[in-house]
Amino acid sequence: MGAVPSTPRHTSTTIETAEYLIGSFVGKKSFPLASDFWQKLLELPLTLGWAPHRVRQACQLFAQNNRHTRHLAKILIHLSWCLQEAIQTSGAPSPVYMKAVNAVYISSVFLKYIIENSQSETIEDLCLSLNENEPVPKDFVADQSIENLVMHNVLTFIGSIDVSPTTSLLHQELLNFMLVGMSTQLLSGPSPGPKDVNPFIDAAMSQESLLVSLVVRRLLLNYIMRPHVPSSSAASYSIFSEESQPGVLQRVGSAAATIVLLPFNYWVSSNGEGSRNQLADCSLRVLLILIHYHKCVVSDESITDRSDDSAASDSVSKVNTYFTVNPYSKALENARDIEFDRLDVEGNAQNGPVVRLPFASLFDTLGMCLADETAVLLLYSLVQGNSDFLEYVLVRTDLDTLLMPILETLYNASRRTSNQIYMLLIILLILSQDSSFNASVHKMILPGVPWYKEHLLHQTSLGSLMVIILIRTVQYNLSKLRDVYLHTTCLATLANMAPHVHRLSAYASQRLVSLFYMLSRKYNKLVELRDDKLQTKAISTGDGLVEDMSAELQIYTDFLRIVLEILNAILTYALPRNPEVVYAIMHRQEVFQPFKNHPRFTELLENIYNVLDFFNSRMDAQRLDGEWSVEKVLLFIINNCRSWRGEGMKMFTQLHFSYEQESHPEEFFIPYVWQLVLSRCGFSFNASAINLFPVDLQADRQIYYGGEPTTNQNGELNEHEVQLDP
Repeated sequence: MGAVPSTPRHTSTTIETAEYLIGSFVGKKSFPLASDFWQKLLELPLTLGWAPHRVRQACQLFAQNNRHTRHLAKILIHLSWCLQEAIQTSGAPSPVYMKAVNAVYISSVFLKYIIENSQSETIEDLCLSLNENEPVPKDFVADQSIENLVMHNVLTFIGSIDVSPTTSLLHQELLNFMLVGMSTQLLSGPSPGPKDVNPFIDAAMSQESLLVSLVVRRLLLNYIMRPHVPSSSAASYSIFSEESQPGVLQRVGSAAATIVLLPFNYWVSSNGEGSRNQLADCSLRVLLILIHYHKCVVSDESITDRSDDSAASDSVSKVNTYFTVNPYSKALENARDIEFDRLDVEGNAQNGPVVRLPFASLFDTLGMCLADETAVLLLYSLVQGNSDFLEYVLVRTDLDTLLMPILETLYNASRRTSNQIYMLLIILLILSQDSSFNASVHKMILPGVPWYKEHLLHQTSLGSLMVIILIRTVQYNLSKLRDVYLHTTCLATLANMAPHVHRLSAYASQRLVSLFYMLSRKYNKLVELRDDKLQTKAISTGDGLVEDMSAELQIYTDFLRIVLEILNAILTYALPRNPEVVYAIMHRQEVFQPFKNHPRFTELLENIYNVLDFFNSRMDAQRLDGEWSVEKVLLFIINNCRSWRGEGMKMFTQLHFSYEQESHPEEFFIPYVWQLVLSRCGFSFNASAINLFPVDLQADRQIYYGGEPTTNQNGELNEHEVQLDP
């Protein structure tokens, strides 16, 4: 196939040969593993057009006959052999590369059709084994696991062969194949169980640690380096370069209920976005699936309930399950900076191979790509799991590289998914756990923030912008999402920052006091509603609605207290450095009055009124010609801050919030990762087969994910043609 000219001309004989070979592959006749049929099939230039309905028919025939022919298992074995040969050539141009591309492409098409149309939970239709009487070559181990064989060779190629103009196409196809093979997860529920069947991803998990490290490193380097797949790699084959001339197995993503995987989909429809890179993006998707996978297994030790004499006969042993260690997650957690190895300095030896990466390049790449939700999830995975990368981020002097795209995304929260907002807020919370981070963000001055439209932000510190955006997110949540967890995360981050606030801007200070006012209005409304219900004879005091209101009232009481503690922390530890905060409190001091005698707020408000009394008394004592202007009041506060000694202030324990991942993160992350993957990879899947997350089938049973998120007339996000429940 490597010798095919750039513009092949197909004779009727070539067309007939192609029809015969593809027809034989999907037909009833079983070809032995050693038959020359396989070489002819893999050397066939797939540049002939089949309509989608013919592809669908071919897939249906293949699924019917595969149990007898075992052609899926056989082509996967041939794929493994092609990859072994390609690895031995070490990147040198070779016809075997195109044979491998054909093998992996054909495998992907039919494998995916069987997965999404499987009639059994164990996906028996895959038939990933040879018949007992199947003749095999002498050097082939007949009873070996075919899924393990193919995944070992796929991962070995990805991990050991550099991406080059010669190999880039095969790298891309192998990543697509992995997405297809791992899509068995879509058939299972959101909580992994011991009966889930995921042969290909389980085979990936069973590989030795050295290979796992090589694969994680390669996937991240692909993402960092963003290698360009040259158009010349595809120019020889019209299947990859001309949309108007679909190949035999191309265009299988519509009515055929199969896939559109090949890179041509990107080359043809590319809109010129510089940051998009098919190989880099696909590498990240595969990595995210691998690192968030959880395999549930049954423990050898069963637990039997013998609470009574009949337990032995009547009760069933309780299944004791656990999750196996994910080697890819561990490899990412233990990744080290190639420029500086802390382990060498500290003298602590690492057990097993270590992934070494250019953290500087990874940091810069993430900064450029955080508009994409998959990049956000990678950043979360790194700062949450890899202490070395988190430490690296915290010592960077250009934190705006990461923070500005994060804050801009939060600013546009109405156009983002709730999951993306959560991830970004958790990242900020993790960063705010470090005191040096909280101090450094206030030292970086931004000349302007052009995307912030509500107020002109000129010469504003990065810390002030963080405060403004976090408060704006709370305000958005109050009016739209009404999510308690989102409130808590925003306020926790503000509380961590509070003792380190330095020269908070006037606008940020005003927003901080307004935050208390916004929450107090919500609190007062809840009090009125609760009291009205209690006074209504038709509803008793034990009514569930009243109890719900009381619970929500307690939540907002806690929120108000946190805001008061934030203000207290600034006034207690950083008042001389924050005259604008003092001004904002003095300007809106009436908002605190209704809560002065509230038992939860009394002590905190005593400190605030202590500050107010200090400045109000001096202001009253000072004679002034004319009216007090904003400038004069602020100058007065600045001058009197010098004489502030904090007398009479009660010292409270500083609030410090830290992020802890929930006990079963897989129930959130596995469905979330797959929703991201399906929304971005140009990869269609039978909607009725998906059990991993809720899907609105609408009028069509076939999901096709693709394109960029759009906004409807109501300003709501339509991220996919098929809407997904949160």
